Amino acid sequence: MHREYHKWFSPNLNRDMELLIFGHAGARVLVFPTRRGRFHEYEDLGLVSALTEQLENGWLQLFCVDSVDRESVYNRYTTPQNRIRRHGQYERYILNEVLPFSRLKNSQPFMISHGCSLGAYHAVNIALRNPQWFDKIVAFSGRYNLSEPVAEFRGLFDDYYDEEIYFHSPNHFLPNLADSAVLEHLRRLKIVMTIGVEDPFMDSNVSLSASFASKNINHEMHVWNGRAHESNDWQKMVQLYL
Repeated sequence: MHREYHKWFSPNLNRDMELLIFGHAGARVLVFPTRRGRFHEYEDLGLVSALTEQLENGWLQLFCVDSVDRESVYNRYTTPQNRIRRHGQYERYILNEVLPFSRLKNSQPFMISHGCSLGAYHAVNIALRNPQWFDKIVAFSGRYNLSEPVAEFRGLFDDYYDEEIYFHSPNHFLPNLADSAVLEHLRRLKIVMTIGVEDPFMDSNVSLSASFASKNINHEMHVWNGRAHESNDWQKMVQLYL
């Protein structure tokens, strides 16, 4: 299987960033890691191996990016304002550096945004905010509002809330979205979400699904037995939905 490692200095983040590419051709897949995860996590969790057939046959090419969650939404040593600001810089890194790089490596126009757990949030959030650059979203076990606590998971902005957080909260901004051009882009996307029936983020997924339906945005939400929030579950999901 083709595998490439890349590293460059990101002007958007003012630091070095790393990523891995798997596969030689096919639809481009932007892969976000889970909470505080690294660019090699998708491989470490066995998800690359689960896609061996698709990668070796040139059906998919994965671009597995690093995260800055420890510097942004999971950084308890800075203010909530700085957390969301750093998160915005990360989005600009993806849009202005990683996506153009992926197009240089692979001229296939079809682009998928994908992730598991917090990576699902990243995948959904960036694609809903910038649907012109994506064709499909595949999100497993996601949480789509980071500001409110859920079960054992705390809110990530210490009860602080502002417009920037609102526009990075799919469960908040999507119900109020009225821009016809953006909605037209969203309605052409193929959107697939999965969630375990016992996952604490089940309600978040139900809410997002209802918002999609209210905006006439086609999507699929697959509910799995149990919590279904582990790598062995995601290995099965990628073979079915990616």
